[in-house]
Amino acid sequence: MGNKVKSMGLVGLGVVAGVALTVQVSAWAQKGEPSPLPLDELRQLADVFGLIKSDYVVPVEDKKLLSEAIGGMVASLDPHSVYLDQKAYREMRESVQGKFVGVGIEVAAEDGYVKIVSPIEDSPAYRAGIKAGDLITRIDNVPVKGLSIDDAIKKMRGKPGSKVTLTIARRGDDRPWVVPVTREEIRVLSVKAKMVEPDYAWVRISQFQEATLEELATKTQALYAANPNIKGLILDLRNDPGGLLPGAIGVSTAFLPKEELIVSTKGQLPDSNQSYYGRREFYAPRGADPLAKLPAGLKTVPMIVLVNGGSASASEIVAGALQDYKRAIVMGSQSFGKGSVQTLRPLSSDTAIKLTTARYYTPKGRAIQANGIVPDMAVDETAEGDGLNALRVREVDLQRHLAGENEKPGAVAKDARDSAEQRQRALALLKNRKPLELGGKDDFQLAQALNHFKGLPVKVARAEAVEVISPEPKQLPGTETKPPELKGSKK
Repeated sequence: MGNKVKSMGLVGLGVVAGVALTVQVSAWAQKGEPSPLPLDELRQLADVFGLIKSDYVVPVEDKKLLSEAIGGMVASLDPHSVYLDQKAYREMRESVQGKFVGVGIEVAAEDGYVKIVSPIEDSPAYRAGIKAGDLITRIDNVPVKGLSIDDAIKKMRGKPGSKVTLTIARRGDDRPWVVPVTREEIRVLSVKAKMVEPDYAWVRISQFQEATLEELATKTQALYAANPNIKGLILDLRNDPGGLLPGAIGVSTAFLPKEELIVSTKGQLPDSNQSYYGRREFYAPRGADPLAKLPAGLKTVPMIVLVNGGSASASEIVAGALQDYKRAIVMGSQSFGKGSVQTLRPLSSDTAIKLTTARYYTPKGRAIQANGIVPDMAVDETAEGDGLNALRVREVDLQRHLAGENEKPGAVAKDARDSAEQRQRALALLKNRKPLELGGKDDFQLAQALNHFKGLPVKVARAEAVEVISPEPKQLPGTETKPPELKGSKK
């Protein structure tokens, strides 16, 4: 039997790599007797290594060959498993802290190119006019086609103040767009909060970081100090790519009764089968309890959660938990569907592999992977249509994605994005449109959430083809519906 190796588990869609990170403690345990090594294939690998060293046109370093071999082997599994060299490992640790040096975009691979999932608010890319759905075809005039997503990300990283030139292809435009972008240290503000109307609060989480729970406590305290009788709270998780798992558990716990099951994981190894509850040991095992400072009103205030195709991983965990307990109404469009756990397995002091080891499940046992969270009320991004969401790539669209439960091989996501008419309408709307300011006066989905609180008509998605008249708002229960514990969970 192999030795147990302590490691830190990671999950999500990350700030720039399209993979967000969550931290958990895990151990590597082998299942039964180790499989025999495939000696014939290993001999072939050694033969290829030897041929390259002896016959290739120029000398190649051993380290480069072996690193690329490891990277290719891991990358062949799924879009979120990756080999982290020294630089990537360092950058990953920086992103967990909510800062990194780059242009400020969340990306995924599509047809060999780098697709913009979302520009980070107030980043160089955002200010340059780069939009979700754009494709990066060249970086500093080097074609992206053929590069791995991680190699493309490395080319966009650099020193603060340095420039990188991106060639952008945008649907609906005949010619590519070349834009120079100056790299900056990106500090992602985790939580924003304000009163959008008298008695109605808006709390936005842009990414789940180490400081998220502290920020949530501080900003909601300020809201309740100024407005003790808040009638409704909108938790905005749109374009939130995920982040730290403890943050997702803590945010869910902030609005739910204590000790409730928040999320479960299932995988091949015993340590991959875990249940996470609304207890401090899961969201803040060290230091002071950040939730101790939360206003008591957060447990009972009527809630709406806004999600869209850019809501992934940790944000889907929160939306799924609040939806399962009927603590909040989920509104918007279907989320990204990133419901797999990545565990960090160190290879040395400064390299590691990030390996997919489990799937996430909501409290009622719904699998998030490839499915995402389906809103209770589908509401388009604009009054004219779903805007960027009609163009977004989702987990189910990624090559080699981990299949969701009951997903048929080669299945295609069936939603409004499959409609050519919807896509053309979205392109026409986006061509001359400024980036949407979430929480601003022109935020259509936010306006529909406010209408629902007030008992006014809500304009649902075109696919629904009906208008919903919301009842007079009532206190949304936080404890009436308690899902059963998953098999094997411990409490």
